[in-house]
Amino acid sequence: MSESVIDKPVIKHVPEQFAGQRLDAALARMFPDYSRSRLQQWIRDGQVLLDGKVVKPRTKLAGDEMLELNIQLESQPDELQPQDIPLDIVFEDEDIIVLNKPAGLVVHPAAGHADGTLVNALLYFDAELARVPRAGIVHRLDKDTTGLMVVARNLRAHKHLVEELQQRTVQREYQAVVQGVITAGGAVDAPVGRHSRDRIRMCVRVDGKPATTHYRVITRFREHTHVQLKLESGRTHQIRVHMQHIRHPIIGDPVYGGRQRIPPQADNELIEQLRAFRRQALHAFRLSLAHPQSGKPLSWRSPLPDDMLQLLATLQKDKEQHGS
Repeated sequence: MSESVIDKPVIKHVPEQFAGQRLDAALARMFPDYSRSRLQQWIRDGQVLLDGKVVKPRTKLAGDEMLELNIQLESQPDELQPQDIPLDIVFEDEDIIVLNKPAGLVVHPAAGHADGTLVNALLYFDAELARVPRAGIVHRLDKDTTGLMVVARNLRAHKHLVEELQQRTVQREYQAVVQGVITAGGAVDAPVGRHSRDRIRMCVRVDGKPATTHYRVITRFREHTHVQLKLESGRTHQIRVHMQHIRHPIIGDPVYGGRQRIPPQADNELIEQLRAFRRQALHAFRLSLAHPQSGKPLSWRSPLPDDMLQLLATLQKDKEQHGS
């Protein structure tokens, strides 16, 4: 990903209060919209001058120097073109966009999905997002997982949201329909890493990254359970891997779902619906965070998509017909 330098550099006198401090630490306080790692990289790239001279991140300040900062903003690769793809915007202001992602929409371009992604849609919706890393996307949902995502519209908001995610203060809650009857709520605390033989899959492994998923029962059916889940971490495929790990894979999951369970004496409607459900029945239904600018706590809810509602209704009908 290339970078473009803003035409007019930012020129400031270094306040005397920063005398004796490292340059990178002082810059982080003088320019709070940018992360310290980003500022350090700009120093190493020669984009920060003190009295006209290139310096290092650890340079000690004397105070009252003339500082020149050439701000570099990431630009998207040339092949990433804006595309007019409809977006279901739940909330927007000058700092963030909250949207409801449909099934089938890939978040980031990748092999086999060079365009037609959420990134392409966001670049069309707001051209200024080309100046924000990954078009403002700070977390992701799998292609066939539906629900709420937040997008940063500027670097200040991006920095804030990334820090919130790292500190686990962004609350992401999901609903899923899983195979098997779960008797009570609980938590899966198991590290997740890349599968050793199948690079598309993730798995629980001792050398994986720490991951915790909390779950509680909403409704039990004869051979399935409607559950609510809450993430403490955000590993790739985390919920899908964790539910498979406790032998309750998500209905329709093409990677981790395994063989579909059919309740005994189920009617054709339920059998056909279970077999025809071709995506993981997983939906990000609630998102809560502190606003990047005001700090005000905000929360949004997204209703379950029609395919999950229909599936739950059919499972409930089956339960009532045959008893629990």
